[in-house]
Amino acid sequence: MALLFPEQKRANNALGGFNWFRRSDSRRGCGEPLSIRQMIGQVVDDHAIDPSRVFITGLSSGGAMTSVMLATYPEVFAGGAIIAGLPYRSADTLMEAIFRMKGYGGPSDLELDALVRGASKSTGHWPTISVWHGDSDMVVDSSNADSIVRQWQKIHKVEGMPTQIATVDGFPRRVWRNAGGREVIEEFLIGSMGHGTPIRAGGDEGLGEEGKCMLEVGISSTRHIAHFWGLTQ
Repeated sequence: MALLFPEQKRANNALGGFNWFRRSDSRRGCGEPLSIRQMIGQVVDDHAIDPSRVFITGLSSGGAMTSVMLATYPEVFAGGAIIAGLPYRSADTLMEAIFRMKGYGGPSDLELDALVRGASKSTGHWPTISVWHGDSDMVVDSSNADSIVRQWQKIHKVEGMPTQIATVDGFPRRVWRNAGGREVIEEFLIGSMGHGTPIRAGGDEGLGEEGKCMLEVGISSTRHIAHFWGLTQ
């Protein structure tokens, strides 16, 4: 197993975040998506990684860039996990990005679907989608989580209500299965959690340490995402 951690330069973004809302950084074949794609290709080659088992995840602007990568290079990824992120191309300018982060406006469901379909011209493989968000997030409004789900529902042919709603570690997990019974979209909305990655650091099965944007809420998103991707089997 190999891990890749792309990092933004302060010269490109004063806050150190990805420019997921810029036209030049949200299209296939250019800008930040191309750079990340090239990094992934290098890691796959250098470490003899199975190209059918490449996954991507990110938090906040990294979550939004995860949406960009899944849309622009869907053939590269088996699955993606978007944590406190936004839908692909929900904004094209910084001002729009600020509004979308606050939960205002945004493309219609039909437009969201069309944006992904037009991002790569893919007609075959689509990655599975895992969405995580705190319902008390004051940085990126949790309405974006539902928008991400809706962006991918038509593509996976799982429109409508979830196939299953279950409680996992005290939190609701909504799942959409395709006609073959495969789980293709899941969504966790974590009650009373702010902006960050949900973790469970305590106990015998604890992972990670609580800190800035690593929020102890009693559920390990890392463990559950890995299970969703089939990496724990």
